[in-house]
Amino acid sequence: MTKVSFRSVDLDVVTDLYDQLSDVVFFAKDRIGRYQTVNQTLVERSGLAGKAALIGQTPSELFGTNLGKSYERQDMSVVSTGRSITQKLEMHVYANRTVGWCLTSKHPVLGKEGTVIGLIGISQDIRSPNMSRSEYDEVASVVEWVFENLESLQSIQQIVNLTGMSQFKLNRRFRAVFDLDLGQWIIKQRIDRAQKLLTETAAPIAEIAFAAGYSDQSALTRQFRLSTGLTPRQFRLLATPE
Repeated sequence: MTKVSFRSVDLDVVTDLYDQLSDVVFFAKDRIGRYQTVNQTLVERSGLAGKAALIGQTPSELFGTNLGKSYERQDMSVVSTGRSITQKLEMHVYANRTVGWCLTSKHPVLGKEGTVIGLIGISQDIRSPNMSRSEYDEVASVVEWVFENLESLQSIQQIVNLTGMSQFKLNRRFRAVFDLDLGQWIIKQRIDRAQKLLTETAAPIAEIAFAAGYSDQSALTRQFRLSTGLTPRQFRLLATPE
């Protein structure tokens, strides 16, 4: 568990550093989840004019109830338990209706008495696959097989059996190429396929669930909510232009 003290952190200096990183969202919030500082990347992705428009606001006030409440549930979990969230794979929906994947980490912040007074966090964009890595040649066939068999893929063990590599080795190679372990990468492929079908077709959600490799609509809804904070139906309404 990682904890940070505002006494030992100059947030202005930290924010200035994160302002230079266009692929990282940085923020600090108080105990009830109001933004206390943000970097320029978050400002741009929120579609607002400047940092002042975010300070003192909650995610629900800025991004609407559907998206905001999921962020707030995370925040309150960190504040109430004092436990960090580390490298959580999430898909974010931005103000211009585009979507992007990131790994989010949030840590509690301690006050003078050692109590949790807020949280600090980052969301870093998932980079493009590094195909120049030697590991890519070892996982290329796995990638192709998953794309072709996503609907029928039942477990990671199927892939382990096909490759003859241990799950540990596969995870290490996938992290080198994709920044994700194999399980995270498969979830990303399923949700990517689902969100594409949700935005580009009028197919029933139950049909989309099967196309993305889920046993039923409920299974898709559970994972979609975990990954995006939205149900498939909410995402379709939010991401599809009127």
